[in-house]
Amino acid sequence: MSKKTIILFSGDYDKVMAAFVIANGAAAMDDEVTMFFTFWGLSALRKPKGTAAPGKTKTMLQKAFSTMLPKGPEKLGLSKMNFAGVGPVMMKKVMKAANVMPLSELIDTAREQGIKLIACTMSMDVMGIRAEELIDDIEYAGVATYLAEADEGNVNLFI
Repeated sequence: MSKKTIILFSGDYDKVMAAFVIANGAAAMDDEVTMFFTFWGLSALRKPKGTAAPGKTKTMLQKAFSTMLPKGPEKLGLSKMNFAGVGPVMMKKVMKAANVMPLSELIDTAREQGIKLIACTMSMDVMGIRAEELIDDIEYAGVATYLAEADEGNVNLFI
């Protein structure tokens, strides 16, 4: 068995989709896969209606990030041809016609296959994203954890 690691820095629908297609493909080949979500990539892990825990305050900038960042994978925009939000709708229609699994299902499949999903705690702190705002059953760690995983990997991708 070999090991693959993916840093997901992008919050673009098409790039997140590519990361999960690669991750699921590697897991289907019995490879161990770790995905590390940092900065904009954290948007893929946000709950559609996630909110911070009561009593936890955010700075003005953290509130701005929280408000402006997409909530959940289906709200992500495209990296090219976003067309003010219409691009993802067109892309999803074309993908459905081609029987391509939607991003939310790719994420569910990754979890079912045991792909390790790690949210970067430093990025969470900077952007004011709390664990309560992210999907359940993921891990939280810093860059040292990712680097330890990457040291063992034979493929390391930055998306």
